[in-house]
Amino acid sequence: MTGTEMLDHWIDGGPDAGSGTRSGPVYDPAKGIVAKQVRFGTAGDVDRAVQAAAKAFTSWGNASIAKRQQVLFAFRELLNARRSELAEILTAEHGKVLSDAAGEIARGLEVVEFACGMPHLTKGTYSLNASTDVDVYTVKEPLGVVGIISPFNFPAMVPLWFFPIAIAAGNTVVLKPSEKDPTSASWMAGLLKEAGLPDGVFNVVHGDKEAVDALLEHPEVSAISFVGSTPIARHVYETATRAGKRVQALGGAKNHMLVLPDADLDLAADAAVNAGFGSAGERCMAISVLVAVDPVGDDLIGKITERMATLRTGDGRGEADMGPLITREHRDKVAGYLDVASKDGATVVVDGRGVRADGEADGFWLGPCLVDNVPTSSTVYTDEIFGPVLSVVRVGSYAEGVELINSVPYGNGTAIFTNDGGAARRFQRDVEVGMVGVNVPIPVPVAYHSFGGWKASMFGDAKAYGPHGVEFFTRDKTITSRWLDPSHGGLNLGFPQND
Repeated sequence: MTGTEMLDHWIDGGPDAGSGTRSGPVYDPAKGIVAKQVRFGTAGDVDRAVQAAAKAFTSWGNASIAKRQQVLFAFRELLNARRSELAEILTAEHGKVLSDAAGEIARGLEVVEFACGMPHLTKGTYSLNASTDVDVYTVKEPLGVVGIISPFNFPAMVPLWFFPIAIAAGNTVVLKPSEKDPTSASWMAGLLKEAGLPDGVFNVVHGDKEAVDALLEHPEVSAISFVGSTPIARHVYETATRAGKRVQALGGAKNHMLVLPDADLDLAADAAVNAGFGSAGERCMAISVLVAVDPVGDDLIGKITERMATLRTGDGRGEADMGPLITREHRDKVAGYLDVASKDGATVVVDGRGVRADGEADGFWLGPCLVDNVPTSSTVYTDEIFGPVLSVVRVGSYAEGVELINSVPYGNGTAIFTNDGGAARRFQRDVEVGMVGVNVPIPVPVAYHSFGGWKASMFGDAKAYGPHGVEFFTRDKTITSRWLDPSHGGLNLGFPQND
């Protein structure tokens, strides 16, 4: 690829150059070079995508359940067969190592498979003879055109959290992916077409804030699904709800891992390293704060440091354990927190700024970083750093640790490491966080449960995928019916079929 290649939108079943003149660079972060350009959509481009989706909804919203399932099953088979191709795209544009990219796709496939079984969840309810000869029944209907705005850190998995469920329910979709790593969205659009999805049901408009705001405010968009930072999630929620839309907006996080004195410290150290530095810490479910209950702090720090020394930072297409950060600007911002940590009195135990990466010198490299005794007043503690910086805070008791976690404005994910079943059970009740792990550092629910946090980590009433996802992308209609004379359908001795 060269920096002159241009990635188009995908509107009404095929690539679309759009009406705008602006574009942005898409980097290969392991090489530090511009690999291609991506078009930035205008409000007019968003409108054309929405109109295509609205037109497609007239038929897709009335398509049989059997037809929708055939498309989703075909998409699942194609995605599974070509997952290595998608993983290479993710690694080239995001920087995460290939094994991590493969894991992202696997978790996205879970939701596709969940959507393949949605007829059971959308079949409605029926009350026979609620009154004399009167039946009452409730059916679930699609909303119409829905918008999805996804972040850079999971360019395949997060869209897959939403659009399979939306499409299975009979909605049509306009996706605005991150402009930092946009290719996977267009790639999946092509795969959906190959699976038999009618033109206009799934559209992709690339771009920046102009495209986002046009989608949020468009009068023919019924709902918005968003994942990103808390300030933007709040903007999305407030803007879209003012426009009368249904909204699920998942925001930022500051995830704590509480380690009790009775925990298996080797297991806890492995978990802290895996959850703190996987995907270079660019996960909303990353463990960014290790809360060590006295007296395990020193031993735990030692074990974590030993493991960090074995990690290889480099190009994710090679043998590296951890890849680069997404952009040079983001790398520099994350690295700057180490200076803040020293200034605020914390101890930088491992400084990743001098890492010798296995890759091009211009890559956006920052090795794993470990900071001990972080003051809770420091921005190193309060900010969502979104990089490979693991902070350690020491507390004197379980109660102090829970109080610390609950005092944070975020409530996305948390974990406790202990061999005490009573303490674990108490923790899952005491902690004010939406997703809790017990000896599990990244408690992302499976597809038939729902993903989402509490407090400033989520805006709106519906979490992502699972039962919440089905409810979000459908609306109930209740019918009260009385028929005085039965109708006759005529004779047909053929075996009944789904059409």
